Order: sequence, then C-alpha cells, then structure tokens
Amino acid sequence: MARILIASDIHGDANTAERLIEIYKTSGAEKLLLLGDILYHGPRNDLPAGYAPKKVIELLNPLKNEILAVRGNCDTEVDQMVLSFPILADYAYLSLDGLRIFTTHGHKFNTDSLPPLAKGDILLHGHTHVPVAIEFGEDNLYINPGSLSIPKESSPKSYILYENGVFSFRTLDGEEYKRYSTCNK
Repeated sequence: MARILIASDIHGDANTAERLIEIYKTSGAEKLLLLGDILYHGPRNDLPAGYAPKKVIELLNPLKNEILAVRGNCDTEVDQMVLSFPILADYAYLSLDGLRIFTTHGHKFNTDSLPPLAKGDILLHGHTHVPVAIEFGEDNLYINPGSLSIPKESSPKSYILYENGVFSFRTLDGEEYKRYSTCNK
C-alpha cells in the first residue's frame, strides 16, 4: 500500500512549490511524483505570480531522494544541471497496489497519442492544466492532477493524493473536491 502525492506544472512558481512541500511533509506520502514543467512557464503561459525558478530549485533539491519526476515540454537538459533528481525521462511505469500506471507529462503521450497500454492500465499525465479522471479504451483510466500554478478551465490550483487505489483531487488548502476510486471499476 502506497501513499504518493502527485503534482504537475509548477512552472517556476515558488509560492505554490513552497505550499506543495508543506502539504507533502504533512501528508504522510512516501514519494512526491512530479509530472513535468517544473521550473519554467513556457511561451504560451502567463508568468505565474510567484515566479522564482531559483527558489523552486532550493525548495525541491533537499527532497531529491523522495521525488520521482518525468520531463515536461518546458523542462530541458539545462534544468537537469541545477536539479538534484532526474527529470529527463519522457515516461515511467509505476506499479502501485496492483495497478499499472503509465506516468508522463502529456505533451507526447496522451489520450490522442496513446502509449502502449494493456487492458486496465492507467494513463497519468499533466500538461493540460485541467484535472481529469475519466475511463476510456479497454477498461483504462486517464488521470490528470491539473496545475499547481496556472490552472485552466476554471479549475483550482490542485494536486492528487493517491492511496489504496483512490485518487483524491485536492486544492492547495487541502480540500478534497473530486475523488476517483479504482475499486469501483
């Protein structure tokens, strides 16, 4: 049984990164899974209010042994030079509580450009800045935590706390606003 905090699209926002780390430290989570776009905002997004990539580096590097991360479309080799944990993998497979989860950022692999998925696999990605939990394909599930810094489509700044097959979508205040249980499938 695993407890993991899942977040995406920090985009250099030190205020949200600081809040995320506070939440992580009190959540009891074993790992912090970052789904890309850690330091920079990219040309299509407005600058987040707390934009301070160097501060985000200072906040995340001490957690290097607790962070799992995949590369977003705004993450580069230069970012890897300043971050103490690996960020350049395009995807990772996780096995949690009997579930097989394909984690990626979402700019290469998504529901329109599927990775190889077996029946029942979960596709977990960020990139769209919109929180989602929908079933598709052959008993597959698509999960997106939304964005911590630049939410879109009137969604809140959010993350997911995963435990025992349940994806709990939460605001930065810790309030659960959506829940998806794989036990109901």
